Amino acid sequence: MADTERSSGAARLLMGAAWAVLLLGLWLWGMKVTDVRHGVPAPATGDLAAAGRPAPVHLPPAARPLRGAVPQRIDIPDLGVQAPVVESGLDADGAIEAPPFDRAAVVGWYAGGAAPGAPGTALMVGHVDTETRPAVFHRLGTLRPGSTVRVVRADGHVTEFTVEDVEVLPRDHFDAHRAYGPRRPGRAELRLITCGGTFDRADRSYTANVIVSAYLTGSRL
Repeated sequence: MADTERSSGAARLLMGAAWAVLLLGLWLWGMKVTDVRHGVPAPATGDLAAAGRPAPVHLPPAARPLRGAVPQRIDIPDLGVQAPVVESGLDADGAIEAPPFDRAAVVGWYAGGAAPGAPGTALMVGHVDTETRPAVFHRLGTLRPGSTVRVVRADGHVTEFTVEDVEVLPRDHFDAHRAYGPRRPGRAELRLITCGGTFDRADRSYTANVIVSAYLTGSRL
């Protein structure tokens, strides 16, 4: 019995350490993703989300999580978004690699984390703009609770997520756990992330990140 308890304690400690390392990398990424490597100011995506909360809406119950499968496409009907999804890893600094700017219509999925529809929090990132035009998540901050996000997976499942919250988290003192941690244990959750706040011309970067939180409410083959 004592050996079992020690083994369980060690496992929990290792999981906690791994989560802490991941959060550190995500914090670094949260700081990096707001950097804009061009000089064209873009609209302050996320300002609408920060302007005030709408009246509470009735949200459906969470669906039972599925087994993991690679995501292939994301659809956001309210934004008219239908975008391919590519796998993203970590760079040399331990931060998530966003899609390159020449693939601004593509969404990156952190393949080292949960898959969309599986237990845990699946993380997806997209650019807000390019040098000449809006990018895939340009209007992400205009989503509202109750909006639908669909992810098509390699196993044929079309997973449907319901948005429960849209936040604009400032770049200064970035709260990685709030941004990426699970809101409720046992659910399949999804985070969509892009730049937000206002555009700082001096730093050529945005001041915040838009974080859309959603959870699995259904799936079909």
